[in-house]
Amino acid sequence: MVYLKDWDDFEIAAENMFMQNPEKCRFTLKYIHSKGLIQLKFTDNEKCIQYKTEIMPDLKKIEKLTGNLMLHMASNN
Repeated sequence: MVYLKDWDDFEIAAENMFMQNPEKCRFTLKYIHSKGLIQLKFTDNEKCIQYKTEIMPDLKKIEKLTGNLMLHMASNN
């Protein structure tokens, strides 16, 4: 498992992983209240990338990524 420190790297890697094999990809979001952080995990059973943040403005970025992934899932391509 690899923690990526840069949001842009995580976003690009997650979308690329999904586009390569959409049937096997899983995306989890976990809020850890005691530490005040959000942990994201994206895996396809071979690779696993993670990102964690304590910064509230990152919620908008997470929302955008989730929307993009849902758009890919709902498209016919």
